[in-house]
Amino acid sequence: MNEEQKQQGTGTSGDFEEQLRELLAEDANTIRPAPVPYPAIRRRGTVERRRRVAATGAALVTLAAMPVGAYALADGDTGGNAVASTPPVRATPRTSATPTPSASPARPARPATEDQLLDGITFGQAADGLKKCLAYDQSHTRGPSGFRTDLGAAEEYRIILAMNSAGDSNAPGDGMYVVAVKEQPKQTRLICKVKDGEANGLNAGVGSDDVPGAGPVMADINGGKLYQQSVLDRGNWKLPFRWGAIGTVEPSVARVTVSYGGATSQAALDHGWFVVSGVLNQQVTVAPRIKGYDADSKLVYDSDEDKTYEKRLP
Repeated sequence: MNEEQKQQGTGTSGDFEEQLRELLAEDANTIRPAPVPYPAIRRRGTVERRRRVAATGAALVTLAAMPVGAYALADGDTGGNAVASTPPVRATPRTSATPTPSASPARPARPATEDQLLDGITFGQAADGLKKCLAYDQSHTRGPSGFRTDLGAAEEYRIILAMNSAGDSNAPGDGMYVVAVKEQPKQTRLICKVKDGEANGLNAGVGSDDVPGAGPVMADINGGKLYQQSVLDRGNWKLPFRWGAIGTVEPSVARVTVSYGGATSQAALDHGWFVVSGVLNQQVTVAPRIKGYDADSKLVYDSDEDKTYEKRLP
């Protein structure tokens, strides 16, 4: 190979290498990846997340709408989770507890007529006064032998009269009288005085007042405290004066009248007792006059003819 051919060969080789470099550079530019489209990928990711959130929210709403306790997941021997049906839980209706009725407070029996409760005194007030007098008797009174007299409980009695009491020189201050009786175990009569809400005096009669030759009507031996003021005030009573009178009657007696201070009143008959009351507007010296009649209105008793009855006031 001559010199010219060597130079041509060299030149050809140089040109080839130069062309090869250019081709490689072009190919490199051709196969280089394009820039990553970050904005498009970000948008796609945001859309995908929103879709998943929406799907999850719908699933939660569906679960919330299912009845509580309607289904439960149970691990069985099948190797997977199975859906097991359970009975629905039913709430037991709440029922209000029925209150146990409290026992009614023990009270004495009521009088036969409302006219036996006078001067606006209610049965409750009369019953309360009787209880106070019995409690007072239990705590203060002793019999001649030193033992306390047991008059029993208020519920054993029947109230037959309640009225205002006027104070006098012997016992100043107004109050009220409550008269109560019981038949068992012995006939008992109480005349109870209450003043300023407290028991102020108690007169008790135990056993029958019957005396030989007594008539079908008999005035209470201690009933005078209901229709007279203190002997210290004789001729100078405080007027007007509320008075009362009580006593026993036999079954044959159908009607009783009582005359006092020029006025006549008809008594109430209450389980073998007569009860009467009125208002005195004048000074008197004679005790009430009592008359009893049978069913035919025949006079069967007159206190003016009763030798055992004290006809004049002391």
